[in-house]
Amino acid sequence: MMSKKRTKTNSNNKQKKENTYYYDNLPYRKAVGLMILNSKKEFFIAKRKGSTGKNGWQMPQGGIDDGETPEEAAFREMKEEIGSNNGVIIAQTNNWHNYDIPRNIVTKLWNGAYRGQTQKWFLINFMGLDSEINLDTHVQEFTKWKWVSYLEMIEKIVPFKKKLYESVLEEFKDCL
Repeated sequence: MMSKKRTKTNSNNKQKKENTYYYDNLPYRKAVGLMILNSKKEFFIAKRKGSTGKNGWQMPQGGIDDGETPEEAAFREMKEEIGSNNGVIIAQTNNWHNYDIPRNIVTKLWNGAYRGQTQKWFLINFMGLDSEINLDTHVQEFTKWKWVSYLEMIEKIVPFKKKLYESVLEEFKDCL
């Protein structure tokens, strides 16, 4: 009986090591992030489709397509995710910022091809009206949106992106 239990434990440890090796060796997906501000200096956040709980909010983001500049990707993603690209870039990060997807969901995103994203972030002044924002896009990613203060944004974001947002905010502090 004892040897069966030990074999099962060894098998579980081997599986954990294989999963760790797999995860640790995945590349980051090249992407952009959008910190969109309204005229009151409030931040745009949206609730990710399928997310539950109070912390399922995030800022728009998305991958950079082949042959696309980060700036082009930023405006394309803005249009795709919030239905409007009526904005002006006022700053971009000097650095690329990485974040890791939690191990338990990595296989559910991008067919398990990436461990997270490396992002160039853009601070964008939204120049349009709230009525221009339309989340009912061809591939809807969000269910609701709102303008929030800095503190509310940090409180509501999905936990695994909190350090990312804080480092981006640090880079943009002189523009906010």
